[in-house]
Amino acid sequence: MASSISGLCSHTFTPKSKPILTSPKDPILNPTRFTLLTKTLNPRPFALNSLAREIPSSSSSLPFVASSPLMKEEKKKGLGLEKDPRILWGRYVDWLYQHKELGLYLDVSRIGFTDEFVKEMEPRFELAFEKMRELENGAIANPDERRMVGHYWLRNSELAPNSFLKAQIENALDRVCLFADDVVSGKIRTPTGEQFTQVLSVGIGGSALGPQFVAEALAPDNPPLKIRFIDNTDPAGIDHQIAQLGPELASTLVVVISKSGGTPETRNGLLEVQKAFREAGLEFAKQGVAITQENSLLDKTARIEGWLARFPMFDWVGGRTSEMSAVGLLPAALQGIDIKEMLAGAALMDKATRTTVLRNNPSALLALCWYWASDGVGSKDMVVLPYKDSLLLFSRYLQQLVMESLGKEFDLDGNKVNQGLAVYGNKGSTDQHAYIQQLREGVHNFFATFIEVLRDRPPGHDWELEPGVTCGDYLFGMLQGTRSALYANDRESITVTVQEVTSRSVGAMIALYERAVGIYASLVNINAYHQPGVEAGKKAAAAVLALQKRVLAVLTEASCKEPVEPLTIEEVADRCHSPEDIEMIYKIISHMAANDRAIIAEGSCGSPRSIKVFLGECNVDDYV
Repeated sequence: MASSISGLCSHTFTPKSKPILTSPKDPILNPTRFTLLTKTLNPRPFALNSLAREIPSSSSSLPFVASSPLMKEEKKKGLGLEKDPRILWGRYVDWLYQHKELGLYLDVSRIGFTDEFVKEMEPRFELAFEKMRELENGAIANPDERRMVGHYWLRNSELAPNSFLKAQIENALDRVCLFADDVVSGKIRTPTGEQFTQVLSVGIGGSALGPQFVAEALAPDNPPLKIRFIDNTDPAGIDHQIAQLGPELASTLVVVISKSGGTPETRNGLLEVQKAFREAGLEFAKQGVAITQENSLLDKTARIEGWLARFPMFDWVGGRTSEMSAVGLLPAALQGIDIKEMLAGAALMDKATRTTVLRNNPSALLALCWYWASDGVGSKDMVVLPYKDSLLLFSRYLQQLVMESLGKEFDLDGNKVNQGLAVYGNKGSTDQHAYIQQLREGVHNFFATFIEVLRDRPPGHDWELEPGVTCGDYLFGMLQGTRSALYANDRESITVTVQEVTSRSVGAMIALYERAVGIYASLVNINAYHQPGVEAGKKAAAAVLALQKRVLAVLTEASCKEPVEPLTIEEVADRCHSPEDIEMIYKIISHMAANDRAIIAEGSCGSPRSIKVFLGECNVDDYV
């Protein structure tokens, strides 16, 4: 296995070919399992007399405003989508995108945009393409935080705006490859001389969702190191992960990921793991790895304590776009995943999505579909349905990428717009037995994205359950049947198809959606690269914890009296000088009582005004 990891990290990649659109001769248009039509029709210009949309022409930076009453009425009546199979076949052929080298296809034929709509959107796309060019050239694309946005440089360091950044990227990748190779080969061992067998990744949000998705999608059945994740501050969840390691804690490499080094959930996870190491008589520092920004609190801690290794997170890479940095590459490489192929797939997709020809740009096509389907104001949700078990976590990954990027209260001009796209999903064909019933016949508040994988099993491993039908044929039938059933009831959908799930195709899909989010953000004039709502939530949480300390101080003082003085909720609020926070104080006390840290002397939590509470012991030094 060591040699295979070394091979993964040693070759270089240069994008060569240019993606092209399919012709009717391409295999995907005529597979034996396709049943739309049995003969090829000549592609012809397509025009739908449906759902004509009005786009403001005064400014390409303004979001879509409103649909006409007539259009809304047509939507209600379900009159909008073309149903003639011959016309749909022509539309399918006319709009199908193919990237031959990646084996990736994008079908937007079941989104009902019109030729007129596409033409009206052209000025917006021209502006979006220009903004993306500026972003890749090093412009300040995140104006609120005065930062460049450089995740595209991670898979092609030649694009970095200066030689210093280029060297940073290349050095980080070389170090990730060398370290992973040394761990897997046994050159780097535990303090007792054993080989590492497990990876415990501690991180949250973008520091967890990408690595989790990639691990589920690409890790081999018997990886050189198995990976577990602590991605929350839930004590029971943390205890479970540590308990599952058991005696293998001694051969576990702990990777702690936090850009700022001060993320509370990650810090808590680290402290819990360090406690487990102490109780097991193990030296954490010799098994700890930090991935963080240079000179962050975590970086300084790891340096002072002499952790096994430290890897950089860059100021110009956001958490939700960090999978192609050390954040995602190190955990992947330790599992035996070909990280150079991931980078190669992303680089090829980046090259394809730089074209300014809308039809030839799959990310732009996605953004076009999102705008059309949601009226440019997020009026419909995006349901992601991957028909492959290994891609189950793709919808969770896209949830953060899309919703944290696009869910914004204000646009770049300071107008209150409350933008966003809600994303949720399951996997096919589990969805048949979950929520397809509502998607087909319930409230029409979504559009679907199907993720199709053509290869069912490795060559030579398939077999027929019955004459002419394999297990994979059933999965294929469920996908195509669901797509058809939804469309028959005027539910629009996109289909992304890959030949098989490989490091290259996964890298390409990540890059495809990263660019789509950036383009769509430009269409609706918002900053996709900050997250003020997340920061507001963190500040509110900090305020709750600060209030809890005041509550503890008040209860401690009362509990240290002779005799003990049980307090009502109102009395606690008054002594905290926070009568306006009485509800939160009640919730704090309820949580403390449920965890045996406070005693309800009278009443019950179901009747808040009846409660009298005290701590049960006097701990003056801790809280006063």
